[in-house]
Amino acid sequence: MDILQMNEISKVYGNGIYANRRVNFSVCEGEIHALVGENGAGKSTLMKVLFGLEKPDSGQIIVKGTPVSFQSPQDAMAIGIGMVHQHFMLVPSLSVTENVTLGFEPMGKAFIDRKTARKKVQELSDTFDLKIDLDMPASKLAVGIKQKVEILKALYRGARILILDEPTAVLTPQETVELFIQLKALKEKGFTVIFISHKLREIKQLTDRVSVMRRGELVASVNTEDVSEEEISSMMIGGGYSGHIVKSPAVPKENLVEIKDVKWKDRNSVPVVNGVTFSVRAGEIVGIAGVEGNGQDELIEMITGLKRYDSGEIQMFGSSIKNEEISSLRERGMSYIPSDRMTLGVATSMSIENNLISTKINDPSIYSGKLLSASKIAQLSAKLVSDFRIKCGSSKTEVSMLSGGNIQKVVVAREFTQNARLIIAEQPTRGIDVGAAEFIHNKLVELRDSGCGVLLVSADLDELTKLSDSIIVLHNGQISAYIENVSAVSEIELGHYMLGVNKQSASDIGRAYHTK
Repeated sequence: MDILQMNEISKVYGNGIYANRRVNFSVCEGEIHALVGENGAGKSTLMKVLFGLEKPDSGQIIVKGTPVSFQSPQDAMAIGIGMVHQHFMLVPSLSVTENVTLGFEPMGKAFIDRKTARKKVQELSDTFDLKIDLDMPASKLAVGIKQKVEILKALYRGARILILDEPTAVLTPQETVELFIQLKALKEKGFTVIFISHKLREIKQLTDRVSVMRRGELVASVNTEDVSEEEISSMMIGGGYSGHIVKSPAVPKENLVEIKDVKWKDRNSVPVVNGVTFSVRAGEIVGIAGVEGNGQDELIEMITGLKRYDSGEIQMFGSSIKNEEISSLRERGMSYIPSDRMTLGVATSMSIENNLISTKINDPSIYSGKLLSASKIAQLSAKLVSDFRIKCGSSKTEVSMLSGGNIQKVVVAREFTQNARLIIAEQPTRGIDVGAAEFIHNKLVELRDSGCGVLLVSADLDELTKLSDSIIVLHNGQISAYIENVSAVSEIELGHYMLGVNKQSASDIGRAYHTK
């Protein structure tokens, strides 16, 4: 029986582009239903409509047989729809109980009844076997626990239909397995889950049905067991998808980056990066694995010149970067794809064109004499939009009008065309559809084979193991493992190193630095 129907939903933005065009989407009670599609296919807009974040231009939503209309997310929550966003919405300084009940606290005569609040949250946590320390501040929670707290928040607010947006993007394999167990337990209790993901393997493992969107329209809804990953991908992108990366063995050459005993402490003097040593050579892809919050972000900030390290040494292209700015490192041959594309990757109020040339101002190919050439810039931008499959009206479109995945393509298009010697790529395919991810993966291998060094940070272990020639695992600010034979390591084994369950010997870890 359908618990939810979205009938003939259309949403048109001010530029006349249909984000959703007469979409008919339905979900049965007590099922886990995947919603997939390329970046810009319209799935995020459809879920924003369902959760009251956007108002449709036409169409109708029916929940449990009753037509409904939402003015805000509060209206959606009031009838049992909850959403867990990809980027967690927790207040770091508040406890688990305070985060779960925030805005919905039980009241005593004049104040919040904290005892009752904690009791209610504990009962809910016990019911769904979530095993959470309710008094722990959110800032001290592991990523997998934060995910549980977000789900608990939605359940506390009465959600019977849960929308999960890329819920496994930052989880270890063990945390993903645990999440799937909990989602299946919710399903057994009659809850309904809408699962948005680009990871087709997970969709096959978890979901009952899958709905596919393409160019704003819903093109298929099928039983998951009846289709392969390749068939799902073909429905998404209208073409073949192999899922395999063809790459020959690496032929490493000289060291491009040398990190030696680097340390950095936060404002409370807590070591965040604590004695990290490794190198990246020309002609190889070095992957960095680690649960979020274990020092990888700070390490990359130090390598790229965004943060000053306290002690140790980082050399790039043979000289220290201690006092260099990121602009200087770029001029010397470094290219950087940041994990936070909205803050560090793009200027959202500027056009695609201006973002694409922002790091190419010294490139003579876009000048006529001493002046920038509008026609040459337009020609270059049009080529990059085409080559990197950026979905937009034109290269003059403001970046803020693009979907998250297409914004990522703008960043990647700019950085991959810098003629760089070293590419530092943080989460290069996060939020990217499978077709675009395959393109980016092949491009990274192509750049490696041309003599570039690549430092790849990814929360997607499948991506790391497919692309990397070697992998460094970080736990608690230190290297817990150095994997040279990537094809021989399992994701479960990597997960144990990431969680600190296992750690290699100092001599094995020491092989991460090459004297060649």
